[in-house]
Amino acid sequence: MKVIAVNKSASFEYFIEEKFEAGIVLEGSEVKSLRAGKASLGESFCELSRGEVLLKNMHIALYDKSGAFSTRDSRKDRKLLLHKQEIAKIAGKVNEKGYTLVPLKLYFKEALIKAEIALCKGKHTYDKKRALAERDVKRSTDRAVKEIFN
Repeated sequence: MKVIAVNKSASFEYFIEEKFEAGIVLEGSEVKSLRAGKASLGESFCELSRGEVLLKNMHIALYDKSGAFSTRDSRKDRKLLLHKQEIAKIAGKVNEKGYTLVPLKLYFKEALIKAEIALCKGKHTYDKKRALAERDVKRSTDRAVKEIFN
């Protein structure tokens, strides 16, 4: 499994409750750009509309060798492919207070391109500060252990 893009801020901003694997509807030039690794999930988000899940604001760079065919918008909405039961489950949770649907990563699964999305709850500022403090403590203990054994 080759990872194309990762949303690094998602685990910092949200508590991840449940993950789903979804296919994604793409065009040929977009697939070529993804094979070159030219994608970003930084500011992207998912939205439910009319029984479909859409991935919004994901940037896929225009494929430079496609010539006149590369006039598409690089941040257009892209449809995610999920089972009806999964969409119904997601819709029920998203309609609850505090849940949101966030893309975590984009990757190749054999010849297919998949998106990992997650149902998440937002973190408060005190949760984020606690996560930063825990990360600093872990980093300092790892350094101390490394110095002792080297």
